Amino acid sequence: MAERQYVKVSVEDRIAILTIDHPPANAFNEQTVRDLASAFDEVSADPEVKAIIITGAGQFTFVAGADINEIKDLIDLSRASKEPKTDLILEGQQLFNRIEKSTKPVIAAINAICLGGGLELAMACHMRIASDTARFGQPEVNLGLLPAWGGTARLPRLVGRGKAIELTLTGDMITAQEAARLGLVNKVVPAGQVVKAARDLAKKINSKSAVTTAAILEAINHGMECALEEALRLEADKFVYLCSTEDGFEGVCAFLEKRQPKFQDK
Repeated sequence: MAERQYVKVSVEDRIAILTIDHPPANAFNEQTVRDLASAFDEVSADPEVKAIIITGAGQFTFVAGADINEIKDLIDLSRASKEPKTDLILEGQQLFNRIEKSTKPVIAAINAICLGGGLELAMACHMRIASDTARFGQPEVNLGLLPAWGGTARLPRLVGRGKAIELTLTGDMITAQEAARLGLVNKVVPAGQVVKAARDLAKKINSKSAVTTAAILEAINHGMECALEEALRLEADKFVYLCSTEDGFEGVCAFLEKRQPKFQDK
């Protein structure tokens, strides 16, 4: 695997763990975004990887948002040239879109503070496990800015329009417990247990057929973006497709024969 400055990659039991390690706060600068994109693309293309976990290094921060020094540089360039500089914004959006549309399950293991771009990264993941000490927020309004990596698009889809407007207009932080109540995270676990909990979830999903997992993710992702009629048609098409696969045949036979299925991801 390639060496990267700010993202560490490990693979075990067909689970890839991508750890953002950019002290002191794991802030997103240009290199961190590119390291994460490179690492994510690498494990996504690896046939030995069935699930992906994204987490932050250390005890205090998942990702504390963007590097404010780079934001200042972006503002200075935009003001000097009178033209918007959108490269970093587009890179982040494109990366988070790839994460969201991945046909391998992606789990955010949120170990601590999760703000700004960190929350936008977490929301792009398919599932979110949070430490009970984690805090969440979109504080860009305090800088006179708005979330630009999907915060205004994904947050209302997860917590509802009214709460998303409140959080983005006030910049307030919420606790992990409140995030769970709102549906922003799937599960809250004790501090220090978040990666283990994410691994346990990934192992459970990995026991299923990768072909079926991919079909479910594709159906849900596409179904969220289209009319109900089209979503139902895609769902039916995916069901018919899975009936033609070896794993579909194996799963049904195993049920009828009262045994555990032996999926081959085919």
